[in-house]
Formats: sequence, C-alpha cells, structure tokens
Amino acid sequence: MQGNRPGQQALETPRAAGLAGVVFALLIAAAIVLIRLGIPEGADAATAQELSDSSRRDAVRAALALVPFAGIFFLWFVGALRAHVGQVEDKFLATVLLGSGLVFTATMFGAAAAAASVLSLAHTSGSSAGASTWDFGRQFAYTLMTGYAMRMAAVFVCSMSVIGHRMGVLPCPLSVVGFLTALTLLFVSSNVPWAELVFPAWSLVVSLHILVASGRNRRRAAAPA
Repeated sequence: MQGNRPGQQALETPRAAGLAGVVFALLIAAAIVLIRLGIPEGADAATAQELSDSSRRDAVRAALALVPFAGIFFLWFVGALRAHVGQVEDKFLATVLLGSGLVFTATMFGAAAAAASVLSLAHTSGSSAGASTWDFGRQFAYTLMTGYAMRMAAVFVCSMSVIGHRMGVLPCPLSVVGFLTALTLLFVSSNVPWAELVFPAWSLVVSLHILVASGRNRRRAAAPA
C-alpha cells in the first residue's frame, strides 16, 4: 500500500494546483475589475475627492485585499503548469516561464502598493501638492499593471504556449489561443482598457484543461490492466 503513494501523490498534485489556477484567475480578474472601477485610468485629480466619499474607495480596498492571495495562488498555478509538462519540459523555456511568472507576481504587488498609496492620499487631495501626488500614484499604478506586469504575463503565456505546442502537452487550439493572448497583452493591454482581462481568461481555460487531463489520467491509472 505504501508503494502506491508516491505515484498517487504525483497524480493528485497537478489536480490540486490546477484548481489553484482557477482560483487565481477569478481573484486577479476581480481585482482588475475593482481597480478599474475604483480608480478610472483617465480620471483627473478631482476623482481623489470622490474616492474618499463613495463606494470607489471600498472597491479599491477589496482589490488590494485580493491581490496577495492572487499572487499566492498564481505560484501554485505555475507549479501546476510545470507538473503538467513533466519530464519533457525544455529547460530554456521552463526557465523563461518561471522567471516571467516571478517577475509578474512582483510587479503585480508593486502595482497594488501604488494603488494603496493612491487610496491613502485621497484624503489630502484638496491641496495642489496632494492632487499632483495623487495623479502620480494613479499613473504609476496603471503603468506597473498595464505596461510591465501584463508584458511579463505575455512572456509567461507565450513561453507556456511554445512548450505546449512543441511538447504536445497542450491542444493545438489552446496553444493558438495562448499566442493570441500573448500578443494582446504585449501590444494592446497598455492602450486598450480592460484588455488585461485576457490573462485571467487564459489562465482559467488552461487550469480547466489541466483539471480535465488530471482526472483523465487518474481514471486511466485506476482502470484494471
């Protein structure tokens, strides 16, 4: 009985981490939506006063509370992807995948910290110095999120799609969707509002595929020879 446990654990780990990928996709999508609603990208400094008196402030607070958990589940999602690839992974692409994922997580946390500074400065936006500082914080948060975090997400998606295509661990349509997602994040997300939501959408689809594939492997392993 003890001899079956390592193999059984190897099958269960991708399934659990794949579920973490679903949770990550939902959390990061909710955080992006709440940030977009709470701190509109094109808003001027006058919005700072609105932020302190309306539901926008609660939206930003909720988003900031979700981001750390999204980062934690994203790391599990990265583990699920590498476990799904298995021994056939290319070391170069696997390094790019892991590195871009870590940089994405750090940059996402930086964007959340910038948004937190916007929230704390909303009370002092009445002065000219406060208004200019609020504008800087808002622009800094969006630059980190759409200009840097999403481009690292593009590298992450592209490297996984190349691995999936070369090694045959992802269906061809899913690899094509990944390449389109990477192009959107790389060239469109910084100019088109809400375009960054394609990343959690891709993560959700890939996580569901991992869950289905893991369940199929479990049934195949449990079937009598």
